Amino acid sequence: MYVKRYLPTFITGTRLALVPVLLACAALGQGTAVVALIALCFFSDLVDGFLARYWRVVSDAGARLDSWADFTFYLAIPLAGWWAFPAITGREAPYFAALVASIVVPPLLALAKFHRVPSYHTWGAKLSAASVGIGVLLLFAFDLPWPFRIATGITVTAALEETAITLVLDTPRSNVRSLWHVLRRH
Repeated sequence: MYVKRYLPTFITGTRLALVPVLLACAALGQGTAVVALIALCFFSDLVDGFLARYWRVVSDAGARLDSWADFTFYLAIPLAGWWAFPAITGREAPYFAALVASIVVPPLLALAKFHRVPSYHTWGAKLSAASVGIGVLLLFAFDLPWPFRIATGITVTAALEETAITLVLDTPRSNVRSLWHVLRRH
């Protein structure tokens, strides 16, 4: 039971701890290491929540840690890309700017309204994470831009949904499936 209870949190914490390693590898121009660390972090993002739900050890604290790990990791990607893959990142700069705005604006709005950052973990955010993971890996490993561009559109859409959820809710909630679920309860 001990492993089941703490493994998802350990995985999430490891993702957060790998962000400085990712940035250090990028600053040193270690492109292969950057791609490997991004793959590892995305895989951990998929696994930690799945395990927490499967083992029924979901908690508000775990959801908040996951949100902070995701926020930190996703903000590190453009910087790591700029250092390790400057030509690719420069060419895709408008998409990276949209990605960063989609990561930063919804939590700032929620912070302004609720005085804390909620951890919605919507279906849209999960689709966004999976598509960005695939898109970034294909972009940096193979210079294939179209999956990343599509992923950016999915991320912008998920950010708009999170913004709408914040505007509709009176108090912050964790683990909200979608705007539709919020509206159905109102």
